[in-house]
Amino acid sequence: MSVTPAETSPLSSRRRWATLPILTLAVLLLAIDSTVLAVAIPALAEGLGANGTEVLWIGDIYSLGVAGFLVVMGNLGDRIGRKRLLLTGATLFGLASVLGACSQSPQMLIVARLIMGISGATLMPSTLSLIRNIFSDRRERTLAISIWSAAAGGGSALGPLLGGFLLEHFWWGSVFLINVPVMVMLVVGGLLLLPESRDPHPGRFDLISAVLSLTAIMPIVYAIKHLAQFGADPTGFVTLLVGVVLALAFVHRQRHLRTPLIDIDLFRNRAFTGSVLANFIAMFALVGLLYFYSQYLQLARGFTPLQAGMAELPTTVASVAVVFLVTRVLARLGEGHTIGFGLVLAALGLAGVAVAEGASSFVWLAMALIPVGLGVGLSQTVATDAIVSAVPAHKAGAASAISETSYELGAALGIAILGSLVNVVYRVNLTPGAVSPDKQDAVSDSLASALHVLDADSPAAQMARDAFTSGMQVTAAAAALITTAAAVIAWRLVPSARR
Repeated sequence: MSVTPAETSPLSSRRRWATLPILTLAVLLLAIDSTVLAVAIPALAEGLGANGTEVLWIGDIYSLGVAGFLVVMGNLGDRIGRKRLLLTGATLFGLASVLGACSQSPQMLIVARLIMGISGATLMPSTLSLIRNIFSDRRERTLAISIWSAAAGGGSALGPLLGGFLLEHFWWGSVFLINVPVMVMLVVGGLLLLPESRDPHPGRFDLISAVLSLTAIMPIVYAIKHLAQFGADPTGFVTLLVGVVLALAFVHRQRHLRTPLIDIDLFRNRAFTGSVLANFIAMFALVGLLYFYSQYLQLARGFTPLQAGMAELPTTVASVAVVFLVTRVLARLGEGHTIGFGLVLAALGLAGVAVAEGASSFVWLAMALIPVGLGVGLSQTVATDAIVSAVPAHKAGAASAISETSYELGAALGIAILGSLVNVVYRVNLTPGAVSPDKQDAVSDSLASALHVLDADSPAAQMARDAFTSGMQVTAAAAALITTAAAVIAWRLVPSARR
């Protein structure tokens, strides 16, 4: 098989930088979509009559779809062409967004979110692998990835504001329709500007490995949800065992294939392994907490959707500001120490969030969110750069898929585990007998359900708000400890040669 023109003829400087807005548009869209959903959760839960478990699945199924298919899609892009996969996935994502906006039940929305997740799995590795191939100079690539990461932060900032505005003027389904015009711009711009690239010698595609990678993640997360909700029982343990066995079978098969879906040897590179682990743990802690943050602002503090969106700006604006700092910090500290420093900042911010969520003034909470955004933005930018730079250009799709798998799997497990922790602490802190028996199930299910059946000014409603706040504080403290562990891993594993 011959190499593609993109691999033999470097683009001019003007053409290289003209492709970057198209590539960042994809991650901008995904960031907008994730934060829009968080703001819209209370509205769609009420509109569709979703219970607490269904709300978790609406959030989780997207990340599970992305994480489950990222490895497959990264390898598929290496074979059929990353541009082709990107544009195909963008089209499917737009169509699935329309389906989500038209959903008539929680189950229909969960299906739409799953399709969005599968199509989203084509976008992230395609954009990163194209950046890896287009920007061959290391300094240019670091700057391009920092801009790419800033787009994610910018999308996170824009999402709540757009979502809050739309929810105050339209129905909850409108938050999904904003994806459509962005996808149209992405497809048109991609057709005109993006070069095609692929692995010239990809080898045979192993269907069994693809199936194992898809089926290993879902049982594990389902088991965690089940055990958190119903306690230790045979269903939870058997499902967990099935997931672990499938995951071990996948790893074993990769070790013995000539052309594996995941090259296990990549993990012998300390920079690669440390960056992947740091990304996974950091996203586990951050997304697991922030998924419920908008619910806390709206339901416990009484913010409107637009106010909740504006209240999240300190985190996202700080993460965007990283683009102006990353090269200077890298020059002073090196990769591993920069990632560790960023995660320590985020951990300190999360510890501040745990304290400030119980304070009456929002000012303290806003101040605590600044180091969270700054630290996560810094660590994620450098970790992503370290991962994609640790492999040859023709393997960029597979490496990008591993990077994004760690991100999305961390997000999915964070929502499942830390989200379950929020619910467990919430239920533990409810006062027995404080509500009538006919309302007990609704109050125990979630704060949204409780406020739906209780008088908003009643002592029982305030008890439910206090219980949810306690759950958020415990979860924020746990997230701070987990992020500190990620900082230690990055500091020790990732080399820190200055450049």
